[in-house]
Amino acid sequence: MLIGETIAVALDALRLNKMRSLLTMLGIVIGVAAVIAMIALGNGAQNTVKERITRLGTTFIQVNPSRQMQGGIATASLRKITLKDAQAVAARAAHITEVNAQQDASRQVTWKNKNTSVMIVGTEPNYLAVRKYEIDRGEMFTEADDRARRKVAVLGAGLLPLLGIDNADAILGEQIRIAGQQFTVVGVMATKGQAGMGGNPDEQVVIPLMTGRFKIFGHDRLNDINVLAASEEEIEQAMGEVQLVLRREHRLRVGEPDDFVIRNQSDFLTALSETAATFTLLLAGIAAVSLLVGGIGIMNIMLVSVTERTREIGVRKALGATRGNILLQFLTEAVVLCLLGGAIGIGVGMFTADQLHRAMEWKTTVDTPSILIAFGFASATGLIFGVWPAKRAASLDPIEALRYE
Repeated sequence: MLIGETIAVALDALRLNKMRSLLTMLGIVIGVAAVIAMIALGNGAQNTVKERITRLGTTFIQVNPSRQMQGGIATASLRKITLKDAQAVAARAAHITEVNAQQDASRQVTWKNKNTSVMIVGTEPNYLAVRKYEIDRGEMFTEADDRARRKVAVLGAGLLPLLGIDNADAILGEQIRIAGQQFTVVGVMATKGQAGMGGNPDEQVVIPLMTGRFKIFGHDRLNDINVLAASEEEIEQAMGEVQLVLRREHRLRVGEPDDFVIRNQSDFLTALSETAATFTLLLAGIAAVSLLVGGIGIMNIMLVSVTERTREIGVRKALGATRGNILLQFLTEAVVLCLLGGAIGIGVGMFTADQLHRAMEWKTTVDTPSILIAFGFASATGLIFGVWPAKRAASLDPIEALRYE
């Protein structure tokens, strides 16, 4: 029997059982769609991370306190870095252009009858230059505001909708309450960009460092010292100088480990990209289970089909069909189901990714490799899970098959 005729018989069998074929494909459709949507979500998160880090600038360096060790295990307690450390870095490190001290913690913000809990950042006026933010309305607070511990605040653009504010100009000069204390809004920052599924950097309030230290946070510990190196070529030198200055300030002896962590942009990018990649693989792995279930469903249906069509197989063998013809017929049915399910699943997956982006504002990126992987997986599923039913059909004895009732 010709190969073309065998394939035509297989397609006719699928056409005659439309509902069963559609239900069988459903598992593959869901599996492929889930894989594509989840990979798109993970890719979007990775791209968002890269974009945010790029926006910080290529010479950005950050210093954080390291965690205290107890019995060889890092605890939740942080070691101490202070404003004095930041001032020492600014005075002694030669290969840097800016140093910015920062305290931050989540606090309640209230305006009229609206309130929300957001990040309050106590910092110096050069925060905008160091972190690459821009003012959209109003102005940044000044050094004089910081020294005088004035209760002034600059709002992130993402905070306005949380407080029910439609127009940025309407909040300028108004009083808001931060942790129960009144602050005057002097500026609103331009949108920086949302951090994928994580936090939104626009949902923050920036206040003078000294105001935050004495009136909001109540301590002198810094969460970050932000530094700009003079150039990309001088990043390693700048990091070495910062390390040397802080070790002297903290009176660390030779051989004693640093009680702080210094990271540059490449370190941030590597760490966050690895995390996002792991997250993507996890999502894809979970979604791939749907493909496995779909494959098992196809195998079950094909086994049932072999049983139902035993007499048909006997007749075809009696008329000259070889084991190879029968094997090809049932393999074709399984693979066609998976290929059609995969094609539909690709469309559903792309649509789902787009809807996630529109409805939840999650950045999603559908790329060609993810489509090829999902489609290839679907094809392999049909081939693998179709082999056993096909071999079972091909191995039937024609005489016994013709006697089957």
